[in-house]
Amino acid sequence: MNLNKFLDVAPEVAAAVAAGKPVVALESTIISHGMPYPQNVETALKVEQIIRDNGAVPATIAILGGRLKAGLSAEEIEYLGKQGQKVTKASRRDLAVLVARKADGATTVTTTMMIAHMAGIQIFATGGIGGVHRGAETTMDISADLEELASTPVMVVCAGAKSILDLGLTLEYLETHGVPVIGYGTKELPAFYTRKSGFEVDYRMDSPEEIAAAFHVSRELGLKGGMLVTNPIPEEFAMDHDVINKAIDEAIAQANAQGIHGKATTPFLLAKVKELTGGDSLDSNIQLVFNNAKLAAQTAAKLCAMN
Repeated sequence: MNLNKFLDVAPEVAAAVAAGKPVVALESTIISHGMPYPQNVETALKVEQIIRDNGAVPATIAILGGRLKAGLSAEEIEYLGKQGQKVTKASRRDLAVLVARKADGATTVTTTMMIAHMAGIQIFATGGIGGVHRGAETTMDISADLEELASTPVMVVCAGAKSILDLGLTLEYLETHGVPVIGYGTKELPAFYTRKSGFEVDYRMDSPEEIAAAFHVSRELGLKGGMLVTNPIPEEFAMDHDVINKAIDEAIAQANAQGIHGKATTPFLLAKVKELTGGDSLDSNIQLVFNNAKLAAQTAAKLCAMN
């Protein structure tokens, strides 16, 4: 399926890709579904600025009027922020319908990776990836993000998998599908709001250059699939492990009681955790995205020097 005829690449992004300059993709679900307005727009614009400050070009990705967009204007980001949850949260299964209907979609990790790859962008910064949900052995609730990591050659820089997931099973799934999981400055998988999870990643790497080199060789070898770089939330913004886990357990119990499932699960749980932590989780969420954008931009710059 040739999706490229449905793709619009912003001129600045297209010029940077053509010239071999560093570009970092950004998702849009975090704008429409991850935070309230106007914090969502302020955060999105700040993340783009951090990427510029670290030597790369930002490319926020979304679906607008049925067009796949790699690189949004400030006005388009404002539009997504104001529309909020009225915009469809778009995973791989939603793409064809949204394009056919000329509708809007906020891209998840999955669809951001797909559109970034179409546009020639190799590195993507996000908050946290989806994964295997708790209880997946009976519900089969597994994020499409994991399948995309197994098949699309884009590096994803994140703060680990969201703590609302079954982190052990998420790592097992990634291992089965041959996706290397890198810990930046750590051998322990970070768990989004907290720096610790009790689970080990495959490799520890201590510099953007080392990460870029591994991804460069992966591409040179022709290996299919991406690479997951997990970057712990800065110490000063990390939340207490016990506090966040207590809030997550309570949120999951409420989701089960209300029959919340499928793609509604993550937004419900994150909103409930925010409520239960008095907003601290939202502050942590914003700071870890900033931190990931910086590392992604620095890594993109090193990768371009190798290419």
